[in-house]
Amino acid sequence: MIRPRHAAVPALALALTLLPASGALAAPANPSPGSTPYLDAVEQTLRQVSPGLEGRVWERTAGNRLDASAPGGADWLLQTPGCWGDATCAGRPGTERLLAKTTQNISQARRSVDISTLAPFPDGAFQDAIVAGLKASVQSGHRLDVRILVGAAPVYHSTVVPSKYRDELVAKLGPAAAGVNLNVASMTTSRTAFSWNHSKLLVVDGTSVITGGINSWKGDYLQTSHPVADVDLALTGPAAGSAGAYLDTLWDWTCRNRSSWTSVWFASSNGAGCMPTLPREAAPAAGTATGGGAGDGVAVVAVGGLGVGIADRDPASTFAPVLPTAPDTRCVVGLHDNTNADRDYDTVNPEESALRSLVAGATRHVEISQQDMNATCPPLPRYDIRLYDTLAAKLAAGVKVRIVVSDPANRGTVGSGGYSQIKSLNEISDVLRNRLNVLTGDAGATRTAMCSNLQLASFRSSERPQWADGHAYAQHHKLVSVDGSAFYIGSKNLYPSWLQDFGYVVESPAAAGQLAEGLLAPQWRFSRAAATYDYERGVCQG
Repeated sequence: MIRPRHAAVPALALALTLLPASGALAAPANPSPGSTPYLDAVEQTLRQVSPGLEGRVWERTAGNRLDASAPGGADWLLQTPGCWGDATCAGRPGTERLLAKTTQNISQARRSVDISTLAPFPDGAFQDAIVAGLKASVQSGHRLDVRILVGAAPVYHSTVVPSKYRDELVAKLGPAAAGVNLNVASMTTSRTAFSWNHSKLLVVDGTSVITGGINSWKGDYLQTSHPVADVDLALTGPAAGSAGAYLDTLWDWTCRNRSSWTSVWFASSNGAGCMPTLPREAAPAAGTATGGGAGDGVAVVAVGGLGVGIADRDPASTFAPVLPTAPDTRCVVGLHDNTNADRDYDTVNPEESALRSLVAGATRHVEISQQDMNATCPPLPRYDIRLYDTLAAKLAAGVKVRIVVSDPANRGTVGSGGYSQIKSLNEISDVLRNRLNVLTGDAGATRTAMCSNLQLASFRSSERPQWADGHAYAQHHKLVSVDGSAFYIGSKNLYPSWLQDFGYVVESPAAAGQLAEGLLAPQWRFSRAAATYDYERGVCQG
C-alpha cells in the first residue's frame, strides 16, 4: 500500500513493529546515572533467545575493568595500525601497543593461557610476543597449560598443520617448553555450511582477556606498507572468565571430534591430552556495575555464537520469531538460509540477536564500523534482513546512522578473497532504501529519512584516498556503538557468516567517549571524503 508523504506518524508506528523479534525496545533518551538500559535490553533478548547457553556462550557480569596502562586511560582500545593521518604509516603506535600488551598479559599467567584465532597460526611479531610472554611466565616459576585453537576454512584445513606449529613454538620456547603443556588444534565444524572458529581471543588465567577482530598475521598487519585497520579491547574481571567458558565450549567439541580428520587436527606437547577445560584463577569478587566509568565497575555482556555443527538448537529456548523474507537475499534457490530463515540457528548464535538488540536500543545515533554489511552471495545470503529492518526503523524515527566499511577496492576475486565483499557502497544504500520503502510505503519518505539521517562511507585513515603505496585502505573492524553510551567490539561480522565468534557489549559512557575520540572521530574525519551519504554536508546519492 502506498502511503502519502505526510504519514510520518503511521510510518514510525510501523517502524517500531519491525524491531527484532526479541522484543527489544529503545533505551530511554536520558537514562538515569548508574542505570544500564542498553545492557538490560541485550540481556532480556538473550534470555528469550538462548536461556540454556547462559554461562557457556553468553553471560552478564559486573565489576570489570577496561584494561588500560593507567587508571582511566584509553589504551584499553587496541587499534592497528594506529597511524591516523599518515598515509605512509611510518609509525604504528597501535600495533606496538597490541604486541606489548600481548606479551604483558601472557607473562602474568600463573596457570593457563587460551588463544583462539582464524587460520593460519600466529606468525612474525605476533608469534614473538606470545613466546616472550610464555618464557617470562615459566621463568617466574609457573607451569602453564596452553591451548591454541584456529578455525580452518576447508582450503586451510589441509595446509595448516598443528603439529608443525607446535614444533616451531617448542623450538622458539627452548628450555621454557618443558614448563608449557601445549594443546594445538585446527577445527572446521561444518564444511557444507562454511562454519569454523573465527573468534580472536587471548585469555590468561580466566582473569584477563584481549579480543576483537585482529588476526595474528604478519603479512596483513605487520610486514606491509598497507596494514589492515582493526580493533580489539582489553579487560580484566569476571568477563574474562566468560571468554574462558566460551572457549571451553569450543574445545569440548574439538576434543570429542579429534578422531575425525575432516573436522579436527590436533597436536600436543609434554604428553598432554586434549584439554576441554583449563585451570583458572578464582575470579575476583564482582564490584558494583555503575555503567558510568571506564575503570572498575564496568558492566559487560559477553556473547558468542556456535555457528553450525556444534549444537543444532538450544532446547531451553521457547523463542518464536516471525522470520522475515526479502526477495533479493538468496542467490541460489534452495540453499538454506541460516541467517534469515532458521529459528534454531538463532538459538545457538545469540550474538546475532544481541547485536540487533543493541542497534534497536539507540535513540539518538548509531555508529557502525565493519568490513562489510553484505555477504558474498552465493553461497551466503546477501544480508541480514532483521538488522537492515532495524536500521531502517532507526532512520525512519530520526536516529542518525553512520556506517563506515572497508573500501570496495579491496574486494577479492570471488568477493570473499579480500577485505571487501561488495563492488560499491550502493549495495548497502540500495538495501537500506528497499527496506525503508517496505517500511514507509513512500519513496519520498524513504529519501527524506536517508538524506536527513544517514552517513555512509568507505574507510580512509588519512587525507589521501589510498595508502602511499597505492593500495586501498582495508578495514576489518567489528564494531557497533550507540548513543555514546554502549558499544560492541568482537569478532562477529554484521553480514551473514555462520562461524564461531565472540565479543563484548560494554555499557560505559566514559569508555564510549574514549572510543569516539580515539577511533570514531578520526575515522570519520578522513572517511567522509568518500561518503555517498552525509546528512551534515547535504551529500545524498539517492
